[in-house]
Amino acid sequence: MSVERRIIYEDNHLLVVNKLPGELVQGDKTGDEALDEALKAFIKQRDGKSGNVFLGVPHRLDRPVSGAVLFAKTGKALERFNEMLRTRTIRKKYWAITLQRPEPDRGELKHYLRRNEKLNKSFVSPHPKPDTKEAILNYHYKGCSDNYYFVEVELITGRHHQIRAQLSAIGCTIKGDLKYGAPRSNPDGGVSLHARSLSFIHPVKKEAIEVVAPTPDEVLWRLFSEAVSG
Repeated sequence: MSVERRIIYEDNHLLVVNKLPGELVQGDKTGDEALDEALKAFIKQRDGKSGNVFLGVPHRLDRPVSGAVLFAKTGKALERFNEMLRTRTIRKKYWAITLQRPEPDRGELKHYLRRNEKLNKSFVSPHPKPDTKEAILNYHYKGCSDNYYFVEVELITGRHHQIRAQLSAIGCTIKGDLKYGAPRSNPDGGVSLHARSLSFIHPVKKEAIEVVAPTPDEVLWRLFSEAVSG
């Protein structure tokens, strides 16, 4: 699906796009086309811009994860979003399909994560250690199918692979996430973790904004989405 059709909110200051599983938010050493560059090319053509298009990236999603990604269209908006992320005033909710049911059904997880750059993986500790960062999230079990479980997560901090690592640490592995304990990958190579919504005060207009990203068009996601909506 084209980037144009996946834009779920846009004004003069910001843009939110529904990222596909396997899509890069920003370019890396693979050299694969990234979402930010595709969006710049689209905006340049759509708006007939002669110069470079500015598009700041205040936050990212892991490559295998789908869902709402926020971009800033001006330097002022980027600066304000960075501050909002620093002060944790952007509310981020995720949906996860897991292989086990979390126990208890809802709660706060607080761990300390150490990122291993070479392995591109985060390791979880219950106590602070050198080179670890505090990681906090709230989760809520929402339902199940015959074989899988549906969990909503509110991310409080934003660490590398945080939701994937923390859920795995409590024995609640995300479907398709080979890196954190799943036995099989998903057919599309992604993991069943979706950035469902972003809520924040607009950095310029000062209005309350909530943006919701539709889930991937896949049987399990449709089942759980309909169950929650109903």
